[in-house]
Order: sequence, then structure tokens, then C-alpha cells
Amino acid sequence: MKTKDYQSMLEYKFCRLNTDVTVTDGTVVEGYASLFGKMDQGGDIVEPGAYRESLTRLKAQKRSVKMLWQHDATQPIGIWEDVRETDKGLYVKGRLLPEVGKGREAIALLQAGAIDGLSIGYRTKKAHKNGKGQRLLTELELWEVSLVTFPMLPEARVGAKGDHPEARILRELAEVFETARHMLARD
Repeated sequence: MKTKDYQSMLEYKFCRLNTDVTVTDGTVVEGYASLFGKMDQGGDIVEPGAYRESLTRLKAQKRSVKMLWQHDATQPIGIWEDVRETDKGLYVKGRLLPEVGKGREAIALLQAGAIDGLSIGYRTKKAHKNGKGQRLLTELELWEVSLVTFPMLPEARVGAKGDHPEARILRELAEVFETARHMLARD
């Protein structure tokens, strides 16, 4: 399958790394890639249990959720060793691979605070609209979790040591541009 074909069949949900996300030893990334019950900037809400079938199927097939750089299927940067649902959302824990060029870049960018987002690549299997026009995602086929620059879920924020006000302002400005991009893509 070509990268373009892969990317055209998936949707993406972004979640900014927050205080529950940690980077240890420069390579271990741990936290939540998706939060249940939180509306993202696209008006979607992931419901509890949405990943259950997909994770069960992957385990039965001895396959794994891929760790990618910016949703690029040609750039795996590590491995997710633990991907599971909790009452809070989709928990992930994995290792960035410093032996891979983009893995080294991701490590440096995470440590510097230049990137602070996780994003899921998935295919919607079941969803419905609620009375408020929001799409409730009830079953998703999870393909990958990426480290990304622009997250879509503003409630999940990074609270890293040494977080400077300038970095926060730049992240907020990036959110404004990302929102504008999504609005223009809908028109």
C-alpha cells in the first residue's frame, strides 16, 4: 500500500501531551493519546470503549499500533510497548529509537519542548451525532499513534519543567493557525 493511500483512508485525533505524559531517560514516552468525553476542535468526542475491539483484534493477530513521526507511514520512530484503554482514555507507553534518524530528532525536540503532541491515526467504524451536532465516536480501528507538532485537543496540555511563557504563547498561536486550517479545509 502506498503512503498516500494509507493516509487518505485514516482520520486523525490530536492530543497535547499533558502533565500525565512523561519522557524518561530521553526515550520512554508515556501518557494519554486520546481522552474520553473531551470534544476536540473538530467537534468529535471519543467515547469509552471505542478502541476495545481494535486493540483486541491487534493482539489476537500479534500486530501492534505503530509509533510514527507526524503520521508519516515511512517514518516509524519507535515502538509502543503498552497501548490500552483506561477509564480516562487511550494510554500509551513506548520507546523512541535513537538508532533511527527521526527518532533522534524526536528525542531532541521533545526534550527542548519544541513538540508536545500525540495524535492517533484511525478509521471510524461506528459513530453517531448527538443533539448538539457533535460526532460521538463509538468504535475506532486504531492504526498508529504519532508524535506531532499541532495537537487538536486543547484540554490536554504539557506541564514540563522549564516551560517558558514564550513556548506557551507559541503553542497557543499554533493552535489558532491549526483551527483556521481546519475551518478552511471544511469550506
